[in-house]
Amino acid sequence: MAQNNKRPLVILFITIFFDLVAFGIVIPILPIYAEDLGASGTLIGVIMGSFAFMQFFFAPFWGNLSDRIGRRPVLLASIALICASYVLLAFAHTLFLLLLSRMLAGIGAANISTAYAFISDMTPPERRAKNFGIVGAAFGMGFIFGPPLGGFLKDNFGMEWVGFASAGLAFLNIILAYFMLPESLEKKNPSARLMPNPFKEIQAILPQVKIRAHMLNYFIFLSGFSMMHITASLLWEQRYELSEAEIGYVYAFIGLSVALVQGLLIGPATKWFGEKALYVSGAIIMGVGLLAMPFVPVNQFIPWELVALLIIAVGNGFFNPTVSSLVSKTANKAEQGKMMGLMQSVGSLSRIAGPVLGGALYGIAVYMPYIVAAIMMAGVALLALAAINNIHSRHTKTAA
Repeated sequence: MAQNNKRPLVILFITIFFDLVAFGIVIPILPIYAEDLGASGTLIGVIMGSFAFMQFFFAPFWGNLSDRIGRRPVLLASIALICASYVLLAFAHTLFLLLLSRMLAGIGAANISTAYAFISDMTPPERRAKNFGIVGAAFGMGFIFGPPLGGFLKDNFGMEWVGFASAGLAFLNIILAYFMLPESLEKKNPSARLMPNPFKEIQAILPQVKIRAHMLNYFIFLSGFSMMHITASLLWEQRYELSEAEIGYVYAFIGLSVALVQGLLIGPATKWFGEKALYVSGAIIMGVGLLAMPFVPVNQFIPWELVALLIIAVGNGFFNPTVSSLVSKTANKAEQGKMMGLMQSVGSLSRIAGPVLGGALYGIAVYMPYIVAAIMMAGVALLALAAINNIHSRHTKTAA
């Protein structure tokens, strides 16, 4: 059975790794580059949020298309769009072209729903949290190598080579996926709609109590996390006077932390404590790390800012694979692509709201996005605990 074959998951891991190296080259320096082109804090948030805006509308499309024609052709086509977006970025000397390149990248990067559906195809339910965590480790490893390379290229050769290097990696990714990534979908669903309305799709799942609770928590969690993600480079450049290359090294540390947590810790932690415990504690841990970030003294960036980032990596590593696993277990096998696409649409909404709100709050005071994000994480923990208790109560009544 394909579920026992680990090789396809290894190939997917490598594919996502290359994708995230290219993404990591670009993303830490984009807020600074947009500011250099004259963007305000709010406009920086809009430009960064445009990536997620396109993901929101296209994640269900890619997910449903993969249910219809298979995972492999969808991954190949979407990676090709990502490659084109980086070529455009190399020539993006205006805010309009920068915005356009991020929108095109968002369309291609909406393929993450297909990647998660691939994992669901290949993995039995009891192992999905672990394998979602392993894919999360690929994200982290991509950020180990990407940001330092991006900072070096920007400092020494300019933004053009940042775009060209990312496009080159994306093209290499296409070659790798074409020759080595197999098809994982055994039974296609030719009736899957290609362009569902994501708002209607989300509305349709609201009556389902389990999914509604998880989706709401996922939205709030990622909104708060995205507020940090969009403002961190600006915070480190302006308050701590880090260069773009140094910011790249900090992101590499984040990537290493995420890789270690999701690659090594999430599996044993799920076994020891259970998904529900990680679900609640992940939000609490994330809130502590976010709250600490802007209050580290300038002359103590090392080690205390790194400690805060490590705490954030643990919180993220506990929460994200767990909520993905909980959602996937509610969907039947024929709708894994659809459900993962919907989840990514909800995540994309959060990555629209988070950057715009975070950029506006940062314009008021550098510490404001982090305080608000920490409050949001406290809310997620309370909602997660309430959802778990509610679901447990319903099961108890049903059993009775």
